[in-house]
Amino acid sequence: MKRLLIFDLDGTLLNTIADLAQSTNHALHSLGFPTHAEEEYRFMVGNGINKLFERALPPDARTEENILHVRQAFLPHYDQHNTDLSRPYPSIPQLLEQLQQADIRLAVASNKYQSATTKLIAHYFPHIRFSAVLGQREGIPVKPHPAIVEHILQATGISGEQVLYVGDSGVDMQTARNAGVEACGVTWGFRPREELEAYSPHYLADHADEIARLLQERAGDEDK
Repeated sequence: MKRLLIFDLDGTLLNTIADLAQSTNHALHSLGFPTHAEEEYRFMVGNGINKLFERALPPDARTEENILHVRQAFLPHYDQHNTDLSRPYPSIPQLLEQLQQADIRLAVASNKYQSATTKLIAHYFPHIRFSAVLGQREGIPVKPHPAIVEHILQATGISGEQVLYVGDSGVDMQTARNAGVEACGVTWGFRPREELEAYSPHYLADHADEIARLLQERAGDEDK
């Protein structure tokens, strides 16, 4: 029986791509760099904002100095506008409520910087009691390093075999594998189904309600 579900944030719980694109384009434009179509950002995000800025910059401008400049222009804009267009994916609030009522503990593991991760979860899911909400923090390696999952396991006291990690990208599938927990890839997010399938996750879900159903089926199998 799974006692804890760990969710990625961007592309899994929330569709944040429009706000990320607008703030990154704002930063790039303010520094004289070319901007990108919103759809292109689906393949730039997922490894933390510094990697996002590196990918968004022209190949000949991807220096640490330029990444820092983009970051400095991005942060105040995104902090002000990160709830303008972002929204939960269909049925996600209902899924979280259903899991909470079933006494399954919930956590978030994101490569988004910590303050934005905390803000977005509080804004969009105020009635959900998450056991841990962790984003990118200074001195902690980003996913797919398993540190963030390990910290959640330590905080909750739940063992890895009782955990399901849910995410929308290959980075998430690698994170689950590196942490030694089962993975569920979701196909409604930023990355294509083929990327998830390449990592052979334990489960794939096309809709949020499939996650609750697979947990019920798994529990039923264990009771037999």
